[in-house]
Amino acid sequence: MKRTAVLNVVGLTPDCLGANMPKLTSWAKRGQRSSITPILPAVTCSVQATYLTGKHPNEHGIVANGWYFRDECEVKFWRQSNHLVQAPKVWDMARELDPTFTCANLFWWYNMYSSVDYAVTPRPMYPADGRKLPDIYTHPAALRPKLQAELGSFPLFKFWGPATTIESSQWIANSAKWIEANFSPTLSLVYLPHLDYCAQKIGSSPAQDLQEIDAVVGDLIEFYEARDIQLMVLSEYGITPVSQPVHLNRVLRSAGLLQIREELGLELLDAGASQAFAVADHQIAHVYVNNPAVLLQVKTLLEQTPGVERVLDEEGKRNYHLNHERSGELVVIAKPEAWFTYYYWLDESKAPDFAQTVDIHRKPGYDPVELFLDPQIQFPKLKIAKTLLQRKLGMRSLMDLTPLDAGLVRGSHGRLPSSINDRPLVITQTDLLQGSSISSLEICALILNHLLA
Repeated sequence: MKRTAVLNVVGLTPDCLGANMPKLTSWAKRGQRSSITPILPAVTCSVQATYLTGKHPNEHGIVANGWYFRDECEVKFWRQSNHLVQAPKVWDMARELDPTFTCANLFWWYNMYSSVDYAVTPRPMYPADGRKLPDIYTHPAALRPKLQAELGSFPLFKFWGPATTIESSQWIANSAKWIEANFSPTLSLVYLPHLDYCAQKIGSSPAQDLQEIDAVVGDLIEFYEARDIQLMVLSEYGITPVSQPVHLNRVLRSAGLLQIREELGLELLDAGASQAFAVADHQIAHVYVNNPAVLLQVKTLLEQTPGVERVLDEEGKRNYHLNHERSGELVVIAKPEAWFTYYYWLDESKAPDFAQTVDIHRKPGYDPVELFLDPQIQFPKLKIAKTLLQRKLGMRSLMDLTPLDAGLVRGSHGRLPSSINDRPLVITQTDLLQGSSISSLEICALILNHLLA
Protein backbone atom coordinates (compact mmCIF):
# COMPACT_ATOMS: atom_id res chain seq x y z
CA MET A 1 0.00 0.00 0.00
CA LYS A 2 1.06 3.58 -0.64
CA ARG A 3 1.51 5.39 2.66
CA THR A 4 -0.97 8.24 3.06
CA ALA A 5 -1.73 11.08 5.48
CA VAL A 6 -5.13 12.80 5.68
CA LEU A 7 -5.02 16.33 7.13
CA ASN A 8 -8.45 17.45 8.37
CA VAL A 9 -8.28 21.28 8.33
CA VAL A 10 -11.62 22.11 9.93
CA GLY A 11 -13.45 25.09 8.43
CA LEU A 12 -11.40 25.19 5.22
CA THR A 13 -13.44 26.50 2.26
CA PRO A 14 -12.50 27.90 -1.18
CA ASP A 15 -12.60 31.45 0.19
CA CYS A 16 -9.84 30.60 2.70
CA LEU A 17 -7.30 29.90 -0.02
CA GLY A 18 -5.28 32.82 -1.31
CA ALA A 19 -2.76 35.33 0.00
CA ASN A 20 -3.25 34.40 3.67
CA MET A 21 -2.61 30.69 3.01
CA PRO A 22 0.32 30.78 0.56
CA LYS A 23 1.72 27.32 1.36
CA LEU A 24 -1.53 25.39 1.07
CA THR A 25 -2.67 27.47 -1.91
CA SER A 26 0.57 26.75 -3.77
CA TRP A 27 0.31 23.05 -2.97
CA ALA A 28 -3.33 22.96 -4.08
CA LYS A 29 -2.42 24.51 -7.45
CA ARG A 30 -0.05 21.63 -8.12
CA GLY A 31 -2.80 19.05 -7.66
CA GLN A 32 -6.54 18.53 -7.85
CA ARG A 33 -9.31 19.82 -5.65
CA SER A 34 -13.07 19.27 -5.36
CA SER A 35 -15.80 20.65 -3.17
CA ILE A 36 -17.43 18.09 -0.88
CA THR A 37 -21.22 17.77 -0.87
CA PRO A 38 -21.90 17.68 2.87
CA ILE A 39 -24.30 15.51 4.82
CA LEU A 40 -26.95 16.70 7.26
CA PRO A 41 -25.97 17.48 9.92
CA ALA A 42 -22.71 19.12 8.88
CA VAL A 43 -21.16 18.80 12.34
CA THR A 44 -17.90 17.26 13.52
CA CYS A 45 -18.85 13.80 14.74
CA SER A 46 -21.40 13.04 12.01
CA VAL A 47 -19.16 14.21 9.16
CA GLN A 48 -16.09 12.38 10.44
CA ALA A 49 -18.09 9.17 10.87
CA THR A 50 -19.31 9.46 7.28
CA TYR A 51 -15.81 10.15 5.95
CA LEU A 52 -14.42 7.11 7.76
CA THR A 53 -17.23 4.65 6.94
CA GLY A 54 -18.70 5.83 3.64
CA LYS A 55 -22.15 5.64 5.23
CA HIS A 56 -24.99 8.04 6.06
CA PRO A 57 -25.89 8.79 9.71
CA ASN A 58 -28.83 6.39 9.57
CA GLU A 59 -26.29 3.61 8.97
CA HIS A 60 -23.34 4.58 11.19
CA GLY A 61 -25.54 6.01 13.96
CA ILE A 62 -23.72 9.29 14.62
CA VAL A 63 -26.71 11.58 14.16
CA ALA A 64 -25.05 14.61 15.82
CA ASN A 65 -22.25 15.55 18.22
CA GLY A 66 -24.55 14.33 20.98
CA TRP A 67 -28.02 12.91 21.46
CA TYR A 68 -30.57 11.69 23.99
CA PHE A 69 -29.68 8.30 25.43
CA ARG A 70 -33.24 7.07 25.82
CA ASP A 71 -32.49 4.18 28.16
CA GLU A 72 -30.70 6.51 30.59
CA CYS A 73 -32.96 9.54 30.02
CA GLU A 74 -29.85 11.71 29.67
CA VAL A 75 -28.41 13.94 26.97
CA LYS A 76 -24.73 13.20 26.33
CA PHE A 77 -22.32 15.09 24.10
CA TRP A 78 -18.80 14.37 22.92
CA ARG A 79 -18.66 10.70 23.86
CA GLN A 80 -15.39 9.05 22.88
CA SER A 81 -15.88 5.31 22.47
CA ASN A 82 -15.48 4.13 18.88
CA HIS A 83 -18.04 1.42 19.58
CA LEU A 84 -20.74 4.08 19.10
CA VAL A 85 -19.95 4.13 15.36
CA GLN A 86 -22.08 1.32 13.94
CA ALA A 87 -20.27 0.63 10.65
CA PRO A 88 -16.84 -0.64 9.58
CA LYS A 89 -14.16 2.07 9.35
CA VAL A 90 -11.69 2.74 6.58
CA TRP A 91 -8.84 1.17 8.56
CA ASP A 92 -10.85 -2.06 8.94
CA MET A 93 -11.40 -2.14 5.17
CA ALA A 94 -7.72 -1.44 4.45
CA ARG A 95 -6.54 -4.13 6.85
CA GLU A 96 -8.70 -6.71 5.07
CA LEU A 97 -6.90 -5.81 1.84
CA ASP A 98 -3.44 -5.83 3.42
CA PRO A 99 -2.80 -7.49 6.80
CA THR A 100 0.39 -5.41 7.22
CA PHE A 101 -1.60 -2.13 7.11
CA THR A 102 -1.36 0.12 10.17
CA CYS A 103 -3.28 3.27 11.07
CA ALA A 104 -2.66 6.23 13.38
CA ASN A 105 -5.58 8.39 14.49
CA LEU A 106 -4.49 11.79 15.80
CA PHE A 107 -7.50 13.49 17.42
CA TRP A 108 -10.28 12.52 15.00
CA TRP A 109 -13.34 11.88 17.18
CA TYR A 110 -14.46 8.50 18.60
CA ASN A 111 -10.81 7.63 18.98
CA MET A 112 -10.99 5.49 22.11
CA TYR A 113 -11.19 1.68 22.00
CA SER A 114 -11.10 1.50 18.21
CA SER A 115 -9.09 -0.95 16.11
CA VAL A 116 -6.47 1.59 14.97
CA ASP A 117 -2.87 0.75 15.81
CA TYR A 118 -1.96 4.14 17.30
CA ALA A 119 -4.40 6.60 18.86
CA VAL A 120 -3.95 9.97 20.55
CA THR A 121 -6.95 12.00 21.74
CA PRO A 122 -7.79 14.53 24.48
CA ARG A 123 -8.87 12.99 27.76
CA PRO A 124 -8.78 15.45 30.71
CA MET A 125 -8.47 14.28 34.29
CA TYR A 126 -11.29 15.27 36.66
CA PRO A 127 -10.14 14.85 40.28
CA ALA A 128 -12.81 14.79 42.98
CA ASP A 129 -11.84 18.28 44.15
CA GLY A 130 -13.39 19.83 41.02
CA ARG A 131 -10.23 20.45 38.98
CA LYS A 132 -9.96 19.77 35.25
CA LEU A 133 -6.41 18.82 34.30
CA PRO A 134 -5.07 18.59 30.72
CA ASP A 135 -4.25 15.05 29.63
CA ILE A 136 -4.55 12.65 26.70
CA TYR A 137 -5.59 9.08 26.06
CA THR A 138 -3.33 6.96 23.89
CA HIS A 139 -3.20 3.50 22.43
CA PRO A 140 -0.95 1.80 23.20
CA ALA A 141 -1.08 3.24 26.71
CA ALA A 142 2.72 3.43 26.87
CA LEU A 143 2.66 6.24 24.29
CA ARG A 144 1.06 8.66 26.75
CA PRO A 145 4.05 9.36 29.02
CA LYS A 146 6.50 9.28 26.10
CA LEU A 147 4.53 11.78 24.03
CA GLN A 148 4.00 14.21 26.89
CA ALA A 149 7.63 13.92 27.97
CA GLU A 150 8.76 15.05 24.52
CA LEU A 151 5.97 17.45 23.55
CA GLY A 152 4.81 18.69 26.93
CA SER A 153 1.28 18.45 28.29
CA PHE A 154 -1.46 18.76 25.69
CA PRO A 155 -2.68 22.42 25.83
CA LEU A 156 -6.31 21.55 26.61
CA PHE A 157 -7.33 25.10 27.46
CA LYS A 158 -5.97 26.27 24.09
CA PHE A 159 -8.02 23.54 22.37
CA TRP A 160 -11.47 24.80 23.39
CA GLY A 161 -12.74 27.80 25.31
CA PRO A 162 -11.97 31.53 25.34
CA ALA A 163 -8.18 30.95 25.34
CA THR A 164 -8.01 28.86 22.15
CA THR A 165 -4.89 29.44 20.03
CA ILE A 166 -2.85 27.73 17.34
CA GLU A 167 -0.96 25.89 20.11
CA SER A 168 -3.43 23.01 20.21
CA SER A 169 -3.30 22.35 16.45
CA GLN A 170 0.48 22.70 16.57
CA TRP A 171 0.66 20.12 19.37
CA ILE A 172 -1.49 17.71 17.35
CA ALA A 173 0.73 18.24 14.29
CA ASN A 174 3.82 17.57 16.40
CA SER A 175 2.25 14.40 17.79
CA ALA A 176 1.56 13.23 14.22
CA LYS A 177 5.20 13.81 13.29
CA TRP A 178 6.32 11.96 16.43
CA ILE A 179 4.10 8.97 15.61
CA GLU A 180 5.40 8.93 12.03
CA ALA A 181 9.04 9.12 13.15
CA ASN A 182 8.59 6.26 15.61
CA PHE A 183 6.09 3.92 13.91
CA SER A 184 5.66 4.84 10.21
CA PRO A 185 1.93 3.99 9.97
CA THR A 186 0.44 3.24 6.57
CA LEU A 187 -2.36 5.76 7.16
CA SER A 188 -2.23 8.84 9.42
CA LEU A 189 -5.41 10.77 10.21
CA VAL A 190 -4.59 14.23 11.56
CA TYR A 191 -7.19 16.66 12.98
CA LEU A 192 -6.33 20.39 12.84
CA PRO A 193 -9.23 22.42 14.33
CA HIS A 194 -7.75 25.94 14.53
CA LEU A 195 -10.06 27.65 12.00
CA ASP A 196 -13.14 26.33 13.82
CA TYR A 197 -12.94 28.70 16.74
CA CYS A 198 -12.51 32.31 15.72
CA ALA A 199 -14.92 31.82 12.82
CA GLN A 200 -17.67 30.94 15.30
CA LYS A 201 -16.83 34.06 17.29
CA ILE A 202 -16.75 36.57 14.43
CA GLY A 203 -18.37 34.78 11.48
CA SER A 204 -15.24 34.30 9.34
CA SER A 205 -11.60 33.27 9.60
CA PRO A 206 -9.33 36.31 10.15
CA ALA A 207 -6.04 36.67 8.30
CA GLN A 208 -3.98 35.75 11.37
CA ASP A 209 -5.80 32.44 11.89
CA LEU A 210 -5.41 31.54 8.21
CA GLN A 211 -1.72 32.35 8.30
CA GLU A 212 -1.18 30.36 11.50
CA ILE A 213 -2.85 27.19 10.27
CA ASP A 214 -1.17 27.58 6.88
CA ALA A 215 2.21 27.44 8.58
CA VAL A 216 1.25 24.25 10.43
CA VAL A 217 -0.24 22.58 7.34
CA GLY A 218 2.67 23.66 5.14
CA ASP A 219 5.15 22.19 7.59
CA LEU A 220 3.24 18.87 7.69
CA ILE A 221 3.09 18.73 3.90
CA GLU A 222 6.87 19.16 3.68
CA PHE A 223 7.39 16.62 6.46
CA TYR A 224 5.24 13.90 4.88
CA GLU A 225 6.32 14.48 1.29
CA ALA A 226 9.98 14.25 2.32
CA ARG A 227 9.12 10.71 3.45
CA ASP A 228 7.32 9.87 0.18
CA ILE A 229 3.94 9.90 1.90
CA GLN A 230 1.05 11.11 -0.25
CA LEU A 231 -1.40 13.60 1.21
CA MET A 232 -5.07 14.42 1.23
CA VAL A 233 -6.15 17.73 2.73
CA LEU A 234 -9.84 18.03 3.49
CA SER A 235 -12.32 19.81 5.73
CA GLU A 236 -15.61 18.91 7.39
CA TYR A 237 -17.76 22.00 6.85
CA GLY A 238 -17.68 25.73 6.25
CA ILE A 239 -18.72 28.24 8.89
CA THR A 240 -21.17 30.93 7.80
CA PRO A 241 -22.28 34.19 9.48
CA VAL A 242 -25.24 34.08 11.87
CA SER A 243 -27.07 36.75 13.82
CA GLN A 244 -30.10 35.03 15.35
CA PRO A 245 -29.90 32.63 18.30
CA VAL A 246 -33.07 30.53 18.59
CA HIS A 247 -34.03 29.11 22.00
CA LEU A 248 -36.12 26.06 21.09
CA ASN A 249 -36.28 24.73 24.64
CA ARG A 250 -37.71 28.02 25.90
CA VAL A 251 -40.41 27.77 23.23
CA LEU A 252 -41.26 24.23 24.34
CA ARG A 253 -41.18 25.21 28.02
CA SER A 254 -43.49 28.17 27.48
CA ALA A 255 -45.94 25.76 25.82
CA GLY A 256 -45.88 23.53 28.91
CA LEU A 257 -44.08 20.69 27.14
CA LEU A 258 -40.66 20.85 28.83
CA GLN A 259 -40.09 19.93 32.46
CA ILE A 260 -37.40 21.28 34.77
CA ARG A 261 -36.38 20.37 38.29
CA GLU A 262 -34.87 22.72 40.81
CA GLU A 263 -31.65 22.01 42.69
CA LEU A 264 -30.19 24.51 45.15
CA GLY A 265 -32.41 27.20 43.66
CA LEU A 266 -31.20 26.58 40.09
CA GLU A 267 -32.97 24.85 37.20
CA LEU A 268 -31.99 21.64 35.42
CA LEU A 269 -33.63 20.18 32.33
CA ASP A 270 -35.54 17.02 33.27
CA ALA A 271 -35.45 15.28 29.92
CA GLY A 272 -37.10 12.05 31.08
CA ALA A 273 -40.07 13.90 32.57
CA SER A 274 -40.53 16.26 29.63
CA GLN A 275 -43.14 15.72 26.95
CA ALA A 276 -40.74 17.27 24.44
CA PHE A 277 -37.31 18.91 24.49
CA ALA A 278 -34.62 19.89 22.00
CA VAL A 279 -30.99 18.79 21.83
CA ALA A 280 -29.39 21.73 20.05
CA ASP A 281 -26.28 21.25 17.92
CA HIS A 282 -25.25 24.33 15.96
CA GLN A 283 -27.85 24.81 13.19
CA ILE A 284 -29.73 21.56 13.71
CA ALA A 285 -31.61 20.20 16.71
CA HIS A 286 -33.02 16.80 17.50
CA VAL A 287 -36.37 17.19 19.25
CA TYR A 288 -37.35 14.20 21.37
CA VAL A 289 -41.08 13.79 21.96
CA ASN A 290 -41.70 11.46 24.88
CA ASN A 291 -45.48 11.85 24.56
CA PRO A 292 -46.61 10.80 21.05
CA ALA A 293 -49.93 12.57 21.58
CA VAL A 294 -48.25 15.99 21.33
CA LEU A 295 -46.08 15.25 18.27
CA LEU A 296 -48.20 17.27 15.82
CA GLN A 297 -48.51 20.12 18.34
CA VAL A 298 -44.71 20.22 18.75
CA LYS A 299 -44.10 20.13 14.99
CA THR A 300 -46.54 22.97 14.36
CA LEU A 301 -45.11 25.03 17.22
CA LEU A 302 -41.55 24.67 15.95
CA GLU A 303 -42.50 25.41 12.35
CA GLN A 304 -43.94 28.71 13.56
CA THR A 305 -40.82 29.64 15.52
CA PRO A 306 -38.79 32.51 14.00
CA GLY A 307 -35.42 31.29 12.74
CA VAL A 308 -36.63 27.77 11.92
CA GLU A 309 -36.41 26.83 8.25
CA ARG A 310 -37.75 23.29 8.31
CA VAL A 311 -38.93 20.56 10.67
CA LEU A 312 -38.29 16.99 9.54
CA ASP A 313 -40.80 14.31 10.49
CA GLU A 314 -40.30 10.60 9.80
CA GLU A 315 -40.50 11.05 6.03
CA GLY A 316 -38.22 14.07 6.16
CA LYS A 317 -35.67 12.18 8.23
CA ARG A 318 -35.66 9.35 5.68
CA ASN A 319 -35.04 11.85 2.89
CA TYR A 320 -31.96 13.18 4.74
CA HIS A 321 -30.80 9.76 5.98
CA LEU A 322 -31.43 10.64 9.63
CA ASN A 323 -33.99 7.91 10.32
CA HIS A 324 -32.09 6.26 13.16
CA GLU A 325 -33.22 5.32 16.65
CA ARG A 326 -30.84 7.90 18.15
CA SER A 327 -32.49 10.74 16.23
CA GLY A 328 -35.25 12.81 17.71
CA GLU A 329 -38.84 12.25 16.64
CA LEU A 330 -38.34 15.57 14.85
CA VAL A 331 -35.20 17.20 13.45
CA VAL A 332 -35.20 21.00 13.19
CA ILE A 333 -33.08 22.93 10.67
CA ALA A 334 -32.23 26.59 11.18
CA LYS A 335 -32.46 29.34 8.60
CA PRO A 336 -29.08 30.48 7.21
CA GLU A 337 -28.76 33.38 9.66
CA ALA A 338 -29.92 31.41 12.71
CA TRP A 339 -28.54 28.81 15.12
CA PHE A 340 -29.97 26.88 18.08
CA THR A 341 -29.05 27.29 21.75
CA TYR A 342 -29.65 24.71 24.47
CA TYR A 343 -31.01 27.38 26.84
CA TYR A 344 -34.15 26.34 28.71
CA TRP A 345 -34.32 28.79 31.66
CA LEU A 346 -36.58 31.83 31.48
CA ASP A 347 -34.83 33.74 34.28
CA GLU A 348 -31.02 34.10 34.14
CA SER A 349 -30.80 33.95 37.92
CA LYS A 350 -32.14 30.39 37.64
CA ALA A 351 -29.58 29.23 35.06
CA PRO A 352 -27.61 26.19 36.28
CA ASP A 353 -24.12 26.79 37.69
CA PHE A 354 -22.48 25.01 34.75
CA ALA A 355 -24.07 27.43 32.25
CA GLN A 356 -21.34 30.00 32.93
CA THR A 357 -18.48 27.52 32.76
CA VAL A 358 -16.75 25.61 29.98
CA ASP A 359 -18.44 22.24 30.54
CA ILE A 360 -19.01 20.36 27.30
CA HIS A 361 -20.27 17.19 28.98
CA ARG A 362 -22.77 18.56 31.49
CA LYS A 363 -24.66 20.88 29.14
CA PRO A 364 -27.60 19.23 27.29
CA GLY A 365 -26.54 20.76 23.98
CA TYR A 366 -23.68 22.45 22.18
CA ASP A 367 -22.66 25.87 23.56
CA PRO A 368 -20.42 28.07 21.35
CA VAL A 369 -20.73 30.88 23.91
CA GLU A 370 -17.99 28.99 25.79
CA LEU A 371 -15.58 30.65 23.35
CA PHE A 372 -16.20 34.03 25.00
CA LEU A 373 -15.21 35.62 28.28
CA ASP A 374 -18.07 37.33 30.09
CA PRO A 375 -17.65 41.02 29.19
CA GLN A 376 -19.20 41.98 32.52
CA ILE A 377 -16.13 40.63 34.34
CA GLN A 378 -13.78 43.61 34.65
CA PHE A 379 -10.57 41.70 35.39
CA PRO A 380 -10.98 38.14 34.05
CA LYS A 381 -7.31 37.20 34.49
CA LEU A 382 -7.49 38.19 38.15
CA LYS A 383 -10.63 36.10 38.59
CA ILE A 384 -8.97 33.11 36.91
CA ALA A 385 -5.89 33.45 39.14
CA LYS A 386 -8.06 33.69 42.25
CA THR A 387 -10.06 30.59 41.29
CA LEU A 388 -6.93 28.58 40.55
CA LEU A 389 -5.44 29.61 43.89
CA GLN A 390 -8.61 28.55 45.71
CA ARG A 391 -8.45 25.16 44.03
CA LYS A 392 -4.80 24.72 44.95
CA LEU A 393 -5.77 25.42 48.54
CA GLY A 394 -8.35 22.65 48.35
CA MET A 395 -11.43 24.87 48.06
CA ARG A 396 -14.22 24.16 45.63
CA SER A 397 -14.86 27.02 43.21
CA LEU A 398 -16.46 27.67 39.82
CA MET A 399 -14.53 28.92 36.81
CA ASP A 400 -17.65 30.88 35.87
CA LEU A 401 -16.37 33.08 33.04
CA THR A 402 -18.85 32.19 30.27
CA PRO A 403 -21.52 34.81 29.47
CA LEU A 404 -25.19 33.97 28.99
CA ASP A 405 -25.50 36.18 25.90
CA ALA A 406 -26.02 33.92 22.88
CA GLY A 407 -26.08 37.02 20.69
CA LEU A 408 -22.29 37.14 20.88
CA VAL A 409 -21.96 34.18 18.49
CA ARG A 410 -21.41 35.26 14.88
CA GLY A 411 -20.65 32.02 13.02
CA SER A 412 -22.20 28.56 12.83
CA HIS A 413 -22.67 25.45 10.68
CA GLY A 414 -24.72 22.26 10.55
CA ARG A 415 -27.33 23.00 7.89
CA LEU A 416 -26.61 22.27 4.24
CA PRO A 417 -24.79 25.33 2.86
CA SER A 418 -26.54 27.60 0.38
CA SER A 419 -23.39 28.36 -1.63
CA ILE A 420 -20.69 26.11 -3.05
CA ASN A 421 -18.16 28.57 -1.59
CA ASP A 422 -19.31 27.52 1.88
CA ARG A 423 -18.76 23.82 1.25
CA PRO A 424 -15.76 21.87 2.57
CA LEU A 425 -12.88 20.94 0.27
CA VAL A 426 -10.68 17.99 -0.57
CA ILE A 427 -7.26 18.51 -2.17
CA THR A 428 -4.84 15.85 -3.44
CA GLN A 429 -1.78 15.52 -5.67
CA THR A 430 -3.17 12.40 -7.35
CA ASP A 431 -5.48 12.11 -10.36
CA LEU A 432 -8.16 10.34 -8.31
CA LEU A 433 -10.65 13.22 -8.24
CA GLN A 434 -13.06 13.03 -11.15
CA GLY A 435 -14.91 16.34 -11.26
CA SER A 436 -15.45 19.54 -9.33
CA SER A 437 -17.61 17.92 -6.62
CA ILE A 438 -17.49 14.77 -4.54
CA SER A 439 -19.99 13.29 -2.11
CA SER A 440 -19.12 13.02 1.58
CA LEU A 441 -19.79 9.29 1.26
CA GLU A 442 -17.05 8.98 -1.37
CA ILE A 443 -14.28 10.24 0.92
CA CYS A 444 -13.85 6.79 2.48
CA ALA A 445 -13.28 5.21 -0.97
CA LEU A 446 -10.98 8.09 -1.92
CA ILE A 447 -8.77 7.35 1.10
CA LEU A 448 -8.68 3.66 0.15
CA ASN A 449 -7.82 4.52 -3.45
CA HIS A 450 -4.90 6.62 -2.25
CA LEU A 451 -3.66 3.66 -0.24
CA LEU A 452 -4.01 1.39 -3.27
CA ALA A 453 -2.49 3.85 -5.77
